[in-house]
Amino acid sequence: MITNTKFKAGAVQFDVKDGDVRGNLSVALGHLGDLAEQGACLGVCPEFFLTGFDNENMDRLMPDVKEGIQRLAEFARTRFMAVAGSLPEQKNGQIFNTLYLIDRDGEIRARYRKLHLFPLTGEDLYYARGDEMVTADTSLGRVGTMICYDLRFPELARRLFLDGARLFVISAQWPHTRVAHWQALIRARAIENQAWFICCNRTGTDTNGLVFPGSSMIVDPNGSVLALGDDTSGIIMADIDMGLVDRVRETIPVGQDRRGDVYG
Repeated sequence: MITNTKFKAGAVQFDVKDGDVRGNLSVALGHLGDLAEQGACLGVCPEFFLTGFDNENMDRLMPDVKEGIQRLAEFARTRFMAVAGSLPEQKNGQIFNTLYLIDRDGEIRARYRKLHLFPLTGEDLYYARGDEMVTADTSLGRVGTMICYDLRFPELARRLFLDGARLFVISAQWPHTRVAHWQALIRARAIENQAWFICCNRTGTDTNGLVFPGSSMIVDPNGSVLALGDDTSGIIMADIDMGLVDRVRETIPVGQDRRGDVYG
């Protein structure tokens, strides 16, 4: 697969409306279209960006979600832009919080089922845990996938790094009360793993009164913040140089120097 070494990537943040799949899809496609117009090759969306955490009604929303995935794949193919974001996935009577990574040819390259479900909001009561880490080879390089609460577990990011991830995509619904954690954890994971991080968080207020800050981020392998969203609906974008991954890893070779023989 031929991969781009330099390209533009972005995140689309907006106020996700619980249960309004078609309305959320319209907003998401509008923002993704804005990214495409500015030459982006990748757009990352928030967690559960078509449904919100409409936990009691996910079963009846699934037909619209499946149609939404088809629309997103069509968009990716016609606009030649990869799209990533978390959506509910129904399998064998269970529902997973799954990050879909659709490449620029409209093909799904990855389905990552969230490993760490957030107990404070009861996510673990409604959804099934995934049991596999996922990296994917794409037209933009090897990509690692994570969702929201996963950021608090450095072991996951490190395992994805060891599996060759050079760019990470992360979808989230991370509340305003812990926005400082969000920003610090993203930079820490980028520095530790010397990789690009494209991280998308929602805005607005959900039906339970939780306020979300946006603050979507694009961070380079040195931990520098190249783009940071505010608390309004819109897009962020930055120039990605995948060659920087190699240069940073050659300068400080943590991959070579880590003592896996001691701590795994």
